[in-house]
Order: sequence, then C-alpha cells, then structure tokens
Amino acid sequence: MKIKENLYNQRIISIDALRGITIFVMIFVNELASVKNVPQWMKHMPADADAMTFVDLVFPAFLFIVGMSVPFAFNTRLLRDSTRTIWTHTLKRALALIIIGVFMVNAEYGYDASKMIITPTFWALLAYSMPIPIWNKYPKDFPLWLKNTLQYGGILVLIILYFLYIQDTGEIGMTLKWWGILGLIGWAYLFTVVYYWLVNGKLWAMIFFLVVCVATNSINLIERSILQQYSWLNFVAGHLTHASLVTAGAIISLLFFDRKIPLKINWPVIVFAILFFITGYFLRPYFGISKIKGTPSWTMFSAAICTVLFYFLYWLMEIKKQTKWSDFFMPAAANPLLIYILPGIIYYFNLAFKIEIIPEYFREGLPGIIWSLLFSTIMLLVMKICNKYKIQLHL
Repeated sequence: MKIKENLYNQRIISIDALRGITIFVMIFVNELASVKNVPQWMKHMPADADAMTFVDLVFPAFLFIVGMSVPFAFNTRLLRDSTRTIWTHTLKRALALIIIGVFMVNAEYGYDASKMIITPTFWALLAYSMPIPIWNKYPKDFPLWLKNTLQYGGILVLIILYFLYIQDTGEIGMTLKWWGILGLIGWAYLFTVVYYWLVNGKLWAMIFFLVVCVATNSINLIERSILQQYSWLNFVAGHLTHASLVTAGAIISLLFFDRKIPLKINWPVIVFAILFFITGYFLRPYFGISKIKGTPSWTMFSAAICTVLFYFLYWLMEIKKQTKWSDFFMPAAANPLLIYILPGIIYYFNLAFKIEIIPEYFREGLPGIIWSLLFSTIMLLVMKICNKYKIQLHL
C-alpha cells in the first residue's frame, strides 16, 4: 500500500472524544440494564418494535469508531512495519476480541454448576480477569521474565478454564452460543480491514463494499433466501451486517482526512450522512429498525447519526479548538478494552465473595439512573488511575 501525505499523521482528538463519550454511555446503559422501572427510551427496543433508542446506538457507534481508526492505524503501521507484521497484527487483534467475547458469553449462561469443579461465578471472574495480564501494554523497562510469566500464565489459565467448563448438556468445554459483543466487533473488524488492505484503502472500493454489506444484510433477512440455506453464507452475511458500520466509519474517515489540508465545509461527508439516512429510510418498510435483528435500516440510521455527531465534534474541537471539556472522557478513550471488561470483573468479584455495595434502593427508578451515571463516572476515574500506572490493554 502506498503511503500518502495526508492528515492521518496528525492526532485527531475529536475521534478520541467520540470514543470516550461512547464508552461512557456504554457503561451507563450496561449498568442501567439491571435497574427496574426505567423509561423504555433508556432500554434496548424489542426485536419487533421497528424503533431504536440511544441505547441501540452505542454498539454501532463503537463499530463506526473502529472504522474511523482503520486508515490512521494502517497509515501509521505502513511507516514502520512490514506487510507480514501488519497482517499478523490484524489477525491477532481480531482473534483476541473473538476469544474474549466467547468466554464472556459462556460466563453468562449454558453451564451446569453442579458438575463444575469451581463455581461458575469464580470461573467467570477468572475469565474476565485473564485478558489483563495477557494483553496488558507493559512498559519497556518491565522485566521480561515477569512479562512472559504473566502473559503465558494468563493463556494457560484460559485453556484450563475451557476444560473446567461443563455445559448444561453435560459436555466438557465451552460452546459457541453467540460471539458476544467483542466477538462481533472482532469479526466486523477482520472482514473490513482485510478488504481495506486488499483494495489499498481506495474510497470508491470501500463505498462498493458498503453497498455489498447492506445488500447482503437485506437479502439475508428475507425468509428462505439463498443466504439462509447455506450456513457459511449465513455466517458471512451476519458479520457483514456489522462490517457495514465499520466500513461506513472508514469511508467518513477517508472523506475527512485523506488529504493534506482539511476542507472548510466537508460537503462529501454531509452528502454521505444524507445518503445513509435515505438508505435507512427506504429500507425501513421492508425490514424495520431493529438492533436485535440487525436490520439495514438500523445500521444506516446509526451510521448517519454517528457521522453527524462526529462532524459536530470535529467542528467544535478541531476548528473551534474547544477541547478542555473532553478531558473527562479521554481516560476511557485511551483504554477502551479494559474499561469494557472491568465492570464485569467488579460484578463477579462481588458475587463470588458475596459483597453487597449498592443497596436495593438504587436498583429501581430514578435512584438507579443516578447510580448508573455515578458508576460510569467512577469507572472513568478508575481508568485515569490505570492509565497513570501503565495498566492499559493493547490488542
């Protein structure tokens, strides 16, 4: 891939800000999911509702940001790494996300607690914790022997956990129920990045891939379509659903930054935001809006909203230079994987050792909403401490 002089060599803090805000909202809605008696607009919409809330936008926003980061990551790596190193890194990152996602899903359900040597809660605590020593970004002066001990020790623990898992059918070993959120991100990232590399990051080729993703997603939702008749086609089509959001993010990134000087008014980006919306609008009567079903209207409306949100942040932070307010969100932006798994570690730790931190009063209504906001804030402060002491997960 040819290296071009463009804006990818600059640090775009508006992307970091969007990532940090998305993660903050993600923690908030995840904590809020266990709170009773909250308004429907603060929950995921049911599969057949033909509607979406801001909660249904969190996952696609994360995918969109992953896509926006792809051109930056490749441009940076092309300056210092070989082709083989880039491919290896891509595969390792995708595989890591998929593995973590599968372990998290199996921690939730599908086990026979009576036949497991350790309790499912302690199993889940270990499964959530092991990514930290395995994928931590150790400082250069960290002792090599200790780094290898922690990393390979963590891998060994995950392997042991696999064989300690007893399914509710009595079989030994985990089962693939679904990929989990991280697993879905991993597959979407893999499909998009491999294609991005093969087409040399060309804008027209990425637009074509987005059309293919949306078309494939639509066909896959038609009852008894050819894609549903073959498991491998159904598998690919399902992941292209989420790849469409990663691809949309990559397209917007190319439109913004694949040049030496930024446009004063980026009309191509505005046009694509409108096209995303129009596509979702015209497909809605056929498939509806549903995050759970993964309909094309949901992906395209989400892409349109994310584009508008990013354009606003770009205008506010890169043009108007209003950046101080974003300091609150930046710790999460710098350590997204750790802040994603940390609430799970806290949850299973409390469950394993029967620690009740939050009274039941804060699990319902307005007090529950306030607690969820407070918990999200605490997590960002914890990330600030983790970043300070070099506890950062890096895939």
